[in-house]
Amino acid sequence: MDYGLTGKRALVLGASRGLGAASAHLLAEEGAHVIRASRNVQDGESAEAVTLDLADPASVSALCDYIAQEPVDILVNNCGGPAAGPARGRSTEQWSSAFNTMSASLFRITDAAIPGMAERGWGRVVTIGSSGILQPIAGLALSNGVRGAVAGWSKTLAEEVAPLGITVNMVLPGRIATDRVEELDASKAAETGKTIAETVAASKATIPMGRYGEPAEFAAAIAFLCSTQASYITGSMLRVDGGLIRGLG
Repeated sequence: MDYGLTGKRALVLGASRGLGAASAHLLAEEGAHVIRASRNVQDGESAEAVTLDLADPASVSALCDYIAQEPVDILVNNCGGPAAGPARGRSTEQWSSAFNTMSASLFRITDAAIPGMAERGWGRVVTIGSSGILQPIAGLALSNGVRGAVAGWSKTLAEEVAPLGITVNMVLPGRIATDRVEELDASKAAETGKTIAETVAASKATIPMGRYGEPAEFAAAIAFLCSTQASYITGSMLRVDGGLIRGLG
């Protein structure tokens, strides 16, 4: 199937590894000109690269200026998760830091991308979230709280820009085999005194499909929502979790 992305300019945040890298790779394969934004940049495979540190306001401002000069058709919002920890005992500074890095920076970058999309009457904004939005994950309080704010923003924005030909959606990963999940499994193993193998096995046992997803499987959902075929899908949250979340939402 031709997704109609040939010649489209796609900006992918956090594209140096994991879900961002997989999404950038597949969009490039579909014919998009991909701009990879990350702290560790490297051009390649039909992509250019720009430096971005979401925790640095000056770096975010520089990317917004770049977008104003070089508009994009597709924006894939993606950021790393904060340190694991409980809800109790989090300081105001920890909450503010997590929100500024994982939410406010994405909001600014998206605001910078919308005018160019509106001018052309076509655009795609896809934000990578977490299954924790629908079913909070124990021990990831900062992520659960802040990503919930992103979900509310995404839904609100979708309604505002739909008349402009711009769709806004989220994709929620479950347990995808990335460095981040490896780090979380290692942390869980250390916390419980179990081996990493035992921890991974217990985690897979909670997933109906009995395995972790592959980054390429997740990227396929991103690419579809960026496609011309997905033009009537907006304000949605698509789960890619192997059936992990049992709820109907």
